[in-house]
Amino acid sequence: MNLKFKQIRAEDAGRLSFYHTLRDNNTCDSVFMGEYLWKDYFEIRYAESGETGALHYIMKKDGGLCAAVPYCTPENLPAAWTELRSWFHEEPGKKLVIHLADELSLALLGLTPEQYEITELRDAEDYLYDAQALKNLSGKKLHKKKNHLNAFLREQEGHYEYRPLCCSDAPEVWEFVKRWKTGKDAEYARLSEEEKELDGELLGIRDVLTGCSFLDVRMAGVYIDGALEAFTLGSYNERMRMAVIHIEKANPQIRGLYPFINQQFLVHEYEDALLVNREDDLGLETLRRAKLSYCPVGLAKKFRVRER
Repeated sequence: MNLKFKQIRAEDAGRLSFYHTLRDNNTCDSVFMGEYLWKDYFEIRYAESGETGALHYIMKKDGGLCAAVPYCTPENLPAAWTELRSWFHEEPGKKLVIHLADELSLALLGLTPEQYEITELRDAEDYLYDAQALKNLSGKKLHKKKNHLNAFLREQEGHYEYRPLCCSDAPEVWEFVKRWKTGKDAEYARLSEEEKELDGELLGIRDVLTGCSFLDVRMAGVYIDGALEAFTLGSYNERMRMAVIHIEKANPQIRGLYPFINQQFLVHEYEDALLVNREDDLGLETLRRAKLSYCPVGLAKKFRVRER
């Protein structure tokens, strides 16, 4: 088996991103940043296959080894799946386990229940939104969000600035992220394992800021009286015309700041987007309420697949 797995580097982004564009996928893993942000936390490794034209990822999850669905053309997916399964059998000597398989890939593969146990993972499913609705915040369903946004504009008039960020802003962004985390540290001991996983985001944010010049990522911030008080980071899936919002942090004491940066980032950075993917809620009730409050149009379903 010729699959040789390597650590992901920022320098690999341009080459590996191409594989993510080869088939339809409406999850946050449809863009390279979906893997890059979590590469250290889940010990993600990659291998490129000359035989099937596929990109394979393996990772550690819940103490065991698992993989992503291969990234390749729809036509090559069955062969790439067989290739990955054979590697699992020969190298670690285990049956194939796929973590976070997307619904569209499973439809292409047509796996049978006799061969595979397939479990839907509701807590890992991404929230999908109509991009225009989030930009306009119009209608009854988003009335409360619009009220909070208007309150921000009124109360912070003359004090705020929305600003696209670039690699040279990395030190300032990192200082803001550390300040944001400080407010969370007091409650950390009481967090569940799922909540602690959020802390892994910080490793990813640090790596993005360090390797920024190699990555196709968009960033923005909101300044209040010259101080950075909100930060967001996203990618774009051009095939699906979908903005993927990976990170959004804001000072919770400033009313309407979250709706403001949410809206402005889409307006300024994702003019052509039809869909917005705001990732999953990890099964956390507070996150679930927050994501549902923006009235999603659907969920990008994800599954665990275990070979029997």
